[in-house]
Amino acid sequence: MDEHGRATERGSAAVELVFLTVVFLVPLFYLEMTVSRVQAGSYAASTAAREAGRAYVTARDQASAEERAGAAARVAFEDQGFGVGDGRLTIACDGSPCLRPEGRVEMTTRVVVPLPLVPSFARKVVPLEVPVTASHVAVADRFRGGP
Repeated sequence: MDEHGRATERGSAAVELVFLTVVFLVPLFYLEMTVSRVQAGSYAASTAAREAGRAYVTARDQASAEERAGAAARVAFEDQGFGVGDGRLTIACDGSPCLRPEGRVEMTTRVVVPLPLVPSFARKVVPLEVPVTASHVAVADRFRGGP
C-alpha cells in the first residue's frame, strides 16, 4: 500500500503484456498458418489443372496424353507440398477422340488441405479439412494431324 492507503500495482504491467501477447499472437499465428496452407492448395490445384491441360493437348497420341497430364499434375501438387494421393485429376473431353483438331479437354483438379496442428484422432471425429478445386479447359491445336 502507498501512503494514501491505495494498493500499488508494481510488476503487473509485465504480466498483462505477456498474457495479452499470448492471447492475441497465438490465434493470429495459427490463422496465418492456416491461410498459407489453403493458399498453397489453391496454387497447387490451379497450376495442376493448367499444366495437365497443356501436357494433354500437346501429346502425340491418346495413351501418352493421359500419362503426361497425370505427371504434370503430380509435379504441381508436389511443388506445393502435397504428396501422392492428396491431389486428384479428372479429365473430360467434349467429343471423341479427345485429341482431334480444336477438341476441348477440361481438366479438373481437387486437393484436400488439412488444417495445421490438428491431431489425427480429432480428424476422425470432425472433418477438419478444406477442399480446393480448380478447372482449366485446353484446346487442341487446330492444325494438329489426325488421331
